[in-house]
Amino acid sequence: MFNDKSVLVTGGTGSFGRKFIATVLARYKPRRLIVFSRDELKQYEMQQQFDAPCMRYFLGDVRDTDRLIQAMHDVDLVVHAAALKQVPAAEYNPMECIKTNINGAQNVIDAAFANEVEKVIALSTDKAANPINLYGATKLASDKLFIAANNVAGKHRTRFAVVRYGNVVGSRGSVVPFFRKLLAEGAKELPITDPRMTRFWITLQQGVDFVISNFTRMRGGELFVPKIPSSRITDLAEAIAPGLPWRQIGIRPGEKLHEVMVPIDDAFHTLEFEHHYVIQPSIQFVQQPDYTRDGMGAVGRPVAEDFEYNSGTNPHFLSTAEILSLFGQAE
Repeated sequence: MFNDKSVLVTGGTGSFGRKFIATVLARYKPRRLIVFSRDELKQYEMQQQFDAPCMRYFLGDVRDTDRLIQAMHDVDLVVHAAALKQVPAAEYNPMECIKTNINGAQNVIDAAFANEVEKVIALSTDKAANPINLYGATKLASDKLFIAANNVAGKHRTRFAVVRYGNVVGSRGSVVPFFRKLLAEGAKELPITDPRMTRFWITLQQGVDFVISNFTRMRGGELFVPKIPSSRITDLAEAIAPGLPWRQIGIRPGEKLHEVMVPIDDAFHTLEFEHHYVIQPSIQFVQQPDYTRDGMGAVGRPVAEDFEYNSGTNPHFLSTAEILSLFGQAE
């Protein structure tokens, strides 16, 4: 899929972007591999690690349509990973989040059309399903924009899809590095928001692999959701610090007890495949693909009418030993 292709990733200096770049360089021979981001220091640091002849580094912001159009010249495939992601920051700076996550999404779409990009995959989040915070709401709007873009493509060859997954093990701002920092500082107990809380977990490599495979699977308009395990926050604490007491501090603003990746209201549109789900578009496209058979030849089947993919009712919960194993894979 990526051999002899020109590939661009927005937000390319982030944790996903770096892992994506490393994976593509290790497995494929792209014609060009473009990092598009606004942070010149991170780009400089990244250039010291990734300096293959195919690498290109473009400074720019997804808020700037003209720069995106310029950067996507002769590009075949785009991964849109740029976003403002911190929930509290979004609550305090709502318009900044809207400008990047919603307006930026539309700018990526417009630039892809302008350059006849072949395929675009946008990264989403479990917080976009039934959102209760601004970050999740902006990502839901972004998802809708990318999905609907397939319906206005007209004679353009460009097709768009979305990938949604849960918490990334060890990512910046996640609870795992926070717990480990507290332990390194000699903490005698760990703060737990609520002992009932559950979360989906995925490693960064698993997320990258899922995105890469969906470039082959996609027909345009799908929202892909991987089947991944859940864990209880109490089991997570026990895995990191066996026997250490914890204290309940309450759920923070914008948090849920359980995360949802396929809401029950989307069950009517959802197909189940062996290792993932596909939420089909709720709108009827002018040229409607058959989503029951993907680009890899796999066949999906409709889920039950009352189906919901919820971290609290997920059939696969991690034991403390599995949690430690998963963290080990991410390190």
